Amino acid sequence: MSDSSSLPARPVIRRLSEQVVNRIAAGEVIERPAAALKELVENAIDSGARRISILLEQGGINRIEVVDDGCGMTPDDLMLAVERHCTSKLRDETLVRIETLGFRGEALPSIGAAARLSVTSRPHGADSAWRVTVEGGLVGTPAPCAGTAGTRVVVEDMFFATPARRKFLKSPRVEAGHADITVRRLALSVPHVAFRLQLDERVVFDLPCQDMAERVAAILETEGADGMLPVEGVKGDLVLSGFACGPSVHRATAAGQILLVNGRPVVDPVLRTAVRVGYRHVIEHGRHAVVALSLTIPPDMVDVNVHPAKTELRFADPAAVRGLVIGALGRALGGGAGVAGVRPGLLQSRTAGPARIWYPPSDPSPAPARPAVPVFAAPGPAAFSGGRLDLGDRPAARVLDPVLPVAPPGPGAGSGPVEEDRAVLADPADYPLGAAVAQVMGTYVIAVSGDGALVLVDQHAAHERLTHERLRAQYLDGTLRAQRLLLPEVVTLPRGGAEAVLARAGTLSALGVEIEPFGGDAVLVRALPVLLGTDDPAGLLRDMAEEMAEDDLADADEVQALDGRLDAILARMACHGSVRAGRSLTREEMDALLRDMERTPRAGTCSHGRPTWVKLSRADLETLFGRR
Repeated sequence: MSDSSSLPARPVIRRLSEQVVNRIAAGEVIERPAAALKELVENAIDSGARRISILLEQGGINRIEVVDDGCGMTPDDLMLAVERHCTSKLRDETLVRIETLGFRGEALPSIGAAARLSVTSRPHGADSAWRVTVEGGLVGTPAPCAGTAGTRVVVEDMFFATPARRKFLKSPRVEAGHADITVRRLALSVPHVAFRLQLDERVVFDLPCQDMAERVAAILETEGADGMLPVEGVKGDLVLSGFACGPSVHRATAAGQILLVNGRPVVDPVLRTAVRVGYRHVIEHGRHAVVALSLTIPPDMVDVNVHPAKTELRFADPAAVRGLVIGALGRALGGGAGVAGVRPGLLQSRTAGPARIWYPPSDPSPAPARPAVPVFAAPGPAAFSGGRLDLGDRPAARVLDPVLPVAPPGPGAGSGPVEEDRAVLADPADYPLGAAVAQVMGTYVIAVSGDGALVLVDQHAAHERLTHERLRAQYLDGTLRAQRLLLPEVVTLPRGGAEAVLARAGTLSALGVEIEPFGGDAVLVRALPVLLGTDDPAGLLRDMAEEMAEDDLADADEVQALDGRLDAILARMACHGSVRAGRSLTREEMDALLRDMERTPRAGTCSHGRPTWVKLSRADLETLFGRR
């Protein structure tokens, strides 16, 4: 029998004070200055504001100020606004049809529990403004004061009342970075609202009311609205719209991905995964796409009340959402190289600034000479096959004046003077990669576009994508033909490699690769796809075995018509079936390559996500040579 005197004293259950409760709850809602800023800006948007100005000092640690011209609040409204679980935004208590960004009634009380909060507000038409303060959870009495119509919220000394949380804050620079991303997401959700963001003495942006394309270009800091691809998709009651940058524009983090659901900025794993899968075949591994997507979904098909931060969602049918996003991105990215204004360039990350070298103009200044460029060849039946170019009947390129791009030359072209060709015009927009001029280093094709810009093409990377897309199309159509080897080849694979490829012998057979076991780590190759030729079956099998061993792509429902593993195998096959760097090409072969790139989906990048072409405008070249 135990001695009751040795038992610990029974703890006494007591009711926590309102201040302690608020400070505990504040830790869920307000985890850093950016979280407080998010709540304040959401309130400003919900108030119907047409302009919102934001000022942060020391990343918001010292001071956050948000001023809006919204509907304002009366003294009674102010008192309720700083009381927990009081809100004007819920029309009923079902938590289903939520039409505002905020709805939990926790933001201002949570901020006031952790910092020094001051709210000054004046309804339109009221005689004066009123102010209420909250410090560490202690609410003051509303008092009249001067103020314009709308609301001004000031937060100072973030987490002074909760030192344990304050010591975990990062540097002002890091906190300012989080706040910047937060404001950009919210500004994108309401392009009809003007936004101004100032960090200490620096104005980050001051945006007027804009349309969505202009706001996306400004917020994501892309080259302009014409450099983005429109994204559209409908699946039942789900509607997707927005813009996506081409695969040549990517970043080290996902900060350039702004995702909206019913106008609410979210950080949702379902949508993030869908974006990653949508770009998987066209972007380098480890890089992140730049997109701004808006999903409209019936309120009863999504739950936004998952976390106090309101950035996580729960979809009733996540597979439908994922499929819609992947499909819409696939269509947007499916254009040929050089289309939709997406321009890979060498100067994307170069900081704009004054030129380092200044060249004095000659006196008098002569008119700039127009450069001569080759005529645009007609897009005929040109294609690579088995590492060779099948050109069909194609004329050679000739040098003409770029101001009047000409139509494809007819029979006997080149025998008459250049002036005769100027009467027949052709639209250079039909040939965005221009006409080939030369090949350098046995690897790169130099071309000149219709606007006189310089285009550089990596012939191996470009042909790799062309081969990949043809293999993929033939597989899906059931027209992929195999060519039996005259002498079957025995290929010895690394340990475990034979087991990996033999386990997928059925899949490989559908791709035109016929193999059978040959004992130990060896396999016998009997046939390969016609499109690839039969030059290197050993290298192809070893690469495919490596791909299969390393492939760790997740759910099968993340893909559409083709399994991700299968597409990775096709990419390896395409690499082996492509024209190699170092092979000399004729002018006709180079032109045929350019035309094929313009017609082939996703030809802006190779199967590994690297760019197949870059374009340098006159301004780019002047920057490189210090003339700007």
